[in-house]
Amino acid sequence: MMDKFMGRFRDIGPGLVMAATGLGAGDMIVASVAGARYGTALLWAAVLGAVMKFVMNEGLARWQLATGTTLLEGWVHRLPVFFSLYFFIYLLLWTFIVAAALIAATGLAAHALVPSLSVQAWGVIHSLLALVLVMTGRYALLERLMKTFMALMMVVVILCAILVIPEAEGVLDGLLRPSIPDGSALFIFGVIGGVGGSVTLMCYGYWIRERNWISREDLTRSRTDLAVAYILTGLFGMAIMIVSAGVSPEQVIGPEMALSVAKRLELVVGPVGMSFFLVGFWCAVFSSMLGVWQGVPYLFADFVQQYTLRGKTPRAVNTRSMEYRAYLVYIAIPPMALLLAGKPVWLVIIYAVAGAFFMPLLGIILLFLNNRRQWLGDLRNGIVSNLLLLSSVLVFVLVMYDKIAKQFG
Repeated sequence: MMDKFMGRFRDIGPGLVMAATGLGAGDMIVASVAGARYGTALLWAAVLGAVMKFVMNEGLARWQLATGTTLLEGWVHRLPVFFSLYFFIYLLLWTFIVAAALIAATGLAAHALVPSLSVQAWGVIHSLLALVLVMTGRYALLERLMKTFMALMMVVVILCAILVIPEAEGVLDGLLRPSIPDGSALFIFGVIGGVGGSVTLMCYGYWIRERNWISREDLTRSRTDLAVAYILTGLFGMAIMIVSAGVSPEQVIGPEMALSVAKRLELVVGPVGMSFFLVGFWCAVFSSMLGVWQGVPYLFADFVQQYTLRGKTPRAVNTRSMEYRAYLVYIAIPPMALLLAGKPVWLVIIYAVAGAFFMPLLGIILLFLNNRRQWLGDLRNGIVSNLLLLSSVLVFVLVMYDKIAKQFG
């Protein structure tokens, strides 16, 4: 029994990489704002968001393990070319803006810990460090680093939450009795959509390949791996909300939100509390950077491969290939320009509108692909899977509406 348990424990890895990648500065900001504005009333939204991301990621893994092809291969070969073209254009935009945001966020986190260098200098240093680590290392190194970062993040935020926890009754109500405080309806969708990543979900398929999970028999491993990852994701989101609710930061919008929480923690529990939270913030943003730098080039390289190897037997993406490394450089260096230039309004609007469609589109594609017996056999969607996916699509359509309304409202 113990050997079986330890075997399951050792299998946990790709999910933690994905969780650490998804839990970046955006997640901390969204969860912090939720806690600052509504206390612990929206804890249930963080849990719901984690459940919905689990459902989609499980569907993605099930497709890959049943068919032996990545979801992106399924898009290219089984759907109209529009879907592939849309995703490719969105990927280029998403990469550029998200990379710039991560460079800025790592710079902000490091500058808060060591103010001797500017935010811009720290951001550039972190981007180049991530570039070198990914370029010279392999997946095994990434997994070890991400497990370490994930452990630090969880210990730090949970400890901070315990130090400033509001009334336990309010925490339980926010978790077990879902409510919609006045003015929070659309904001809830931001919490649900903001916890646990978006495009990075698709990197999971490449990370399980690195673990040599390639057959139907590996689905149990993958489900356990994902369950642990999203339990931790939900706990992280709830802990950040509790911390923010407990310290009531003055600033409730923007990237400075995490620093505002840290400063309030200093007033409530002393300098140690502030330092702890800042370490957790740094772990969150740098681990997210590492995951994006290592994982997203798989998507580009896979896409290029599908169009250059038509009619030939597909092969696993090689992280030493020219297309993978070229995209890694594209992620790490050109977005630095936005640190100085700021984000052009037109680029932000295009990115926001295109990005709003991604999660609903992913859910719809999974509903279409994973219901085909001729493709998945006995691993096709069941009634429960379809209901959960359909519910997720409906919620992410509302998230999409909220994001678009904010751009043009």
